Amino acid sequence: MKNIRYGLLVLALLLSSLASAEAEVSIAIGLPNVSIGINLPVYPELAPVPGYPVYYAPGVDGNYFFYDGMYWVYQDDNWYASSWYNGPWSYVEPTVVPLFVLRVPVRYYRQPPPYFRGWRANAPPRWGQHWGRGWEQQRRGWDKWNRRSVPARAPRPVYQRQYSGDRYPHQVEQQHNVRSQQYRYQPRDKVVRQHYQQQPGQGRSAPAQRGRQEAPQMRNQQQQAPQRSPQHQQGAPAVQEHRQQPGAQQHQQQAPRAHEQEQRQQDKGRAYEPERGQGQGRNKDEDRGQGHNKDDDRGRGRDK
Repeated sequence: MKNIRYGLLVLALLLSSLASAEAEVSIAIGLPNVSIGINLPVYPELAPVPGYPVYYAPGVDGNYFFYDGMYWVYQDDNWYASSWYNGPWSYVEPTVVPLFVLRVPVRYYRQPPPYFRGWRANAPPRWGQHWGRGWEQQRRGWDKWNRRSVPARAPRPVYQRQYSGDRYPHQVEQQHNVRSQQYRYQPRDKVVRQHYQQQPGQGRSAPAQRGRQEAPQMRNQQQQAPQRSPQHQQGAPAVQEHRQQPGAQQHQQQAPRAHEQEQRQQDKGRAYEPERGQGQGRNKDEDRGQGHNKDDDRGRGRDK
């Protein structure tokens, strides 16, 4: 009995841990509505971090990075992310920050916090020491990877250079629409993918794009309509012909008989033609037949 209770307790703990982990992932990146004090008037210069699939912004006065199609900022002991260079920003849970963002060496933090002091410049920050054992248990092995198989960097979103000042799209859905049209990169990190799935308008094309898609569909329907109409017209007589098939069969059966009778009459006419020339009469079948001429009528008058 005790073993059963113990097993049920372990099962309940496992289920609760799974549910909490799923909840953490679902709120990994919040909605982009946070202002973190970064105000970039133009698209920043992004330089690659050597040996990492990450860019950093040497001209930005902050810990500003670009990885897997998104911008990442570490500020006031929190991580934030955005798909556009000037936000709005979303809060990111420390337990789900992409590993390669965490692995960026200390030297590429333009505003390192005070607790970075004394840490090696060529090594990543000591996040386990800073966030504690609970975080380190969840991200175990985060600072160990095969440096020979580092993934390629995502292309820089240079299309955003043309959006500055009053042209900058502050609405999230507008940002998503512009990005979906001009930036075809698909993120690899599951947290980043989930963020884009939660974006307003995800799965919907831009209004202008929808218009371009609907117009060809309407043209295709108009082009297909005349093609379907003859088929429909051809199909209608087929139904009627199917309904009239018994009568048609009778007509087809009677037609050979009439043809045979006419053939016999013509044969008889050829056979009796000399006799008609001598004034002999015709039988009743010949009276019903067609093809006698006026000479036959004169012959009958002479016979009388």
